[in-house]
Amino acid sequence: MKEQKVVDAQDILEKYDKESQFRTEIGKWKWIVSFLAIALTVFHLYTGATSVLPSQQQGAIHLGTALGIVFLLYPAKKAWRSTQKHVPWYDVLLAFTAMYVSYHKIIFLDAIQQSIVSGYSLLDIIISIVGVLLVLEAARRTIGLPIVIVASVAILYAVLGNYVPTKILSHAGFSVDRTMATLWFRESGVFGTPLQISAKFIFLFLFFGVLLVNTPIGKFFNNLAFSLTGRYTGGTAKAAVVASALQGTVSGSSVGNTVATGSFTIPMMKRAGFKPEFSAATEASASTGGQIMPPMMGAAAFIMMEYLGVSYATIMLAALIPAILYFTGIFIGTHFEAKRLKILGLPKSELPVFKKIFVRDGYMIVPLLVIIVTIMSGFTPQRAALFGILSAFIIWLFNALIRKESEFNFKRILYVLEQGGRVALPVIAAVATAGIIAGVVSMTGLGAKFAAGIIALSNGYLILALFFTMIACIILGMGLPTTANYVVTATIAAPALINEFGIAPIAAHMFVFYFGIVADITPPVCLAAYAGAGIAKANPFKTGTTAVKLAIAAFIIPYIFIYNPILVFVDVTPVKLILGLLTALIGMMGVSSAVIGYFIRNCRMIERLFLFTGGLLLIIPELTTSTIGLLLITIVWFIQRRRPKEQGVVQQEITV
Repeated sequence: MKEQKVVDAQDILEKYDKESQFRTEIGKWKWIVSFLAIALTVFHLYTGATSVLPSQQQGAIHLGTALGIVFLLYPAKKAWRSTQKHVPWYDVLLAFTAMYVSYHKIIFLDAIQQSIVSGYSLLDIIISIVGVLLVLEAARRTIGLPIVIVASVAILYAVLGNYVPTKILSHAGFSVDRTMATLWFRESGVFGTPLQISAKFIFLFLFFGVLLVNTPIGKFFNNLAFSLTGRYTGGTAKAAVVASALQGTVSGSSVGNTVATGSFTIPMMKRAGFKPEFSAATEASASTGGQIMPPMMGAAAFIMMEYLGVSYATIMLAALIPAILYFTGIFIGTHFEAKRLKILGLPKSELPVFKKIFVRDGYMIVPLLVIIVTIMSGFTPQRAALFGILSAFIIWLFNALIRKESEFNFKRILYVLEQGGRVALPVIAAVATAGIIAGVVSMTGLGAKFAAGIIALSNGYLILALFFTMIACIILGMGLPTTANYVVTATIAAPALINEFGIAPIAAHMFVFYFGIVADITPPVCLAAYAGAGIAKANPFKTGTTAVKLAIAAFIIPYIFIYNPILVFVDVTPVKLILGLLTALIGMMGVSSAVIGYFIRNCRMIERLFLFTGGLLLIIPELTTSTIGLLLITIVWFIQRRRPKEQGVVQQEITV
């Protein structure tokens, strides 16, 4: 079936991605925004290479400049982005006020440090209140209202803690002056670890992604995916999964990745015979997985590194097998759906040739390899990002000057530097707001109180504690970006799992990280699924529920690596690792086939139950459970082998 109307990917992105809702016409202020964004990028490249500034001073420039750009670029209301042809005076005032209250930490650094001991002045209190309010407003404009509500409730909790009725959560309460000054001037608040990591590492990796956009790397990933999978059963859906996994290693954005890859893959899946909801769900679930796919893993992984006090290479290794299982589950799900619908692969003559693609464009993967090798060699993520940026710049230069496939001139360089500053704005606003929440947790001891509440609710049973933690992460993830969600859950929920139940720290942090991410495809607030549904013209809620089915691995695997953390490389041996990975892959096949309702034939209810149970038992890396799981799946295989084949094949009509 042909598409009746071409979907405007930018419209979809602006509808579901708050980060894309900025002013397009700002008159003379365009030059100020360009200057500030370029200066912000150059500043981070310089400090990344030289490490000349203390973290608090670098964080102040990082936040202050970003806030200034936010108020010049993002209107107070979404509807005003197209009606306002200039920046209103009050946004100009907010922009320069935000820059001043942030730079104040640098200008009067010695006096502020003295005030921490002797007490804050009235001016300090006013600046802290204005600063916190401006951070919240910047977050509302760039990310949305939910994160502002959570942070505002946290501030109210700090001030009015003595009015909280439950004994577990109540505390003596702090004055407004003390609360705001602590959140603004101390390292446990706005300028805490999340913002410092954003200033040191995250900005550089975001700029690395901007550089890659200026090469045809997206097209290379798509062609690579189709050359590898296109000729097999349901090849278009499988190619979408592979392409999204590759794109996700660079972007780390669920909605952005869904729109970027989905505008190409979703129409192709629909023409192949997949239902619109399934096509959109495949893209959304695969794109969401980009945030757990090494080496990038979104911004939260860098904060996890700092919280755990381990190298980034350790985080990458811990994320590797769960990511493989996640994408394997989606890949197998698309295979079984294609088998159920009798959808064939594409003719080999219509597909890109893998050897030709790699010979011609294989060099485009070099920047990713540079980052991986640099990190695994023991260098800091900061150094790895700089090496990656340098290699990406060389590839951009090669594409422009030798291949004539990219534009390269002084104007284009300035544009790329400006985009580096713009892309980081929502992330900076998110981590600053998350710092407010984390600061309240630190002030009030909310982490210990939450742990006590979890223990009370779970009655000391780990499985119940995990379930309640999962629900909390998903609910928070519906309103908070992944980075902010991880900061909150890592400071509140993860310590309860570690201290009270003896869970390996990296397993506990990966647990809350995973469930914060899957909120992007979990109804009712599943923005990645909604974006995919917009492209596919599908029912958004059905798309969300289908995405949950396809991404079922993300809801199962975290429980498994809590109980047996070899999947995150804790207490691992080569034999245990190989056996654990092999049985888990077979287990994912069983779970995916049960969810889709097809194995080698259409499944009856009892067969789906056997497959699902067997799959779960296989994912648990224990000999007894794996043996029983394999037996259950084998029984279903024998039963279905004796059943006659269904007839009918859906032919595809696609040209790649």
